[in-house]
Amino acid sequence: MATTERHIEVGTGLGEPLADMGTRIEMYRAMVRARYMERAAYDLFLQNLVKGTSHLAIGQEAIAAGAAAALRPDDYVFATYRGHVHALLRGASMAAVLGELMGRETGLMAGKGGSMHLTSVQNHMMGSYAIVGAHLPIANGAAWSAQYRGTDQVSVAFFGDGATNIGAFHEALNLAAVWKLPVLFVCENNLYMEYTPIGQVTAVARPAADRASAYGLEPVEVDGNDPDVVYATTLRAVGRARSGAGPSLIEAVTYRHGGHSRADPGKYRPEEEVAAWLAKDPLPRYRERLAADGASEAVLDKIELEAKDEVARAVEEAKAAPLADPASVEREVFADGSSRWRR
Repeated sequence: MATTERHIEVGTGLGEPLADMGTRIEMYRAMVRARYMERAAYDLFLQNLVKGTSHLAIGQEAIAAGAAAALRPDDYVFATYRGHVHALLRGASMAAVLGELMGRETGLMAGKGGSMHLTSVQNHMMGSYAIVGAHLPIANGAAWSAQYRGTDQVSVAFFGDGATNIGAFHEALNLAAVWKLPVLFVCENNLYMEYTPIGQVTAVARPAADRASAYGLEPVEVDGNDPDVVYATTLRAVGRARSGAGPSLIEAVTYRHGGHSRADPGKYRPEEEVAAWLAKDPLPRYRERLAADGASEAVLDKIELEAKDEVARAVEEAKAAPLADPASVEREVFADGSSRWRR
């Protein structure tokens, strides 16, 4: 199937009822907060306040919001370098996320990690990983730890479609299936592995779902722009993991509104494809659905206003914070606080 022909139907299609309206309102709030924060990150990059590059998830917010709503605070989450929204929706401070992007002492890692390495251990956000697919075996490790300790925590790894052609993806799925680890693998398939359509370099039409059966897993493909679908699917997979039934693999089809990174104008994508996906923007689509289902327009408007205010405060707080001290580069590298190798 050609990349531009991908079409996922709206609706859960899973037989599960929709979440209660309160949960759905909170998913909408999460999506709005994520969208406005990513827009702020883009603006700060253009002001040369974010050094290096950054990878935004504008257009992909429904996956992070739907999954976060289905997880417990003590579940483990691992993300890619496109992980700002996952850190935020796991509970990290917006000011700390933006501060880290800007290299400030008040950032999540005191300004030393930057955009591609966001981590908030206290929120069980166990890192964003710049090496494609590297975090999938690590997510297995967290799941194995939970299994060994007898907790019912679940480990969740979000990754892009490009990672499905990396050896670590196949190794991680195989081990997770063999050991029945409580882990959930979520492919955020935005149809492009950096600048290349995933369909041009993959032997199957669905890069994640069509590989599931090789590891004894159910092939699951969902509309990644629909938080109701993502929530219901994640909830089912998490329940399976907690019960000891083992891992799940979910392919959530979505689309990034911009280029791969801030250095990429994204001109390699057909204009008609971009237009079609922009018309399926998860935020206005979900707001319309909530309103049709009885949500108050006043409540939805308030969510928008509160998110704008939160972003404005976070930006000013991050701007006002001091830049990271270069001398701190050798601190907190090892558990003893030293950068020296222990022999």
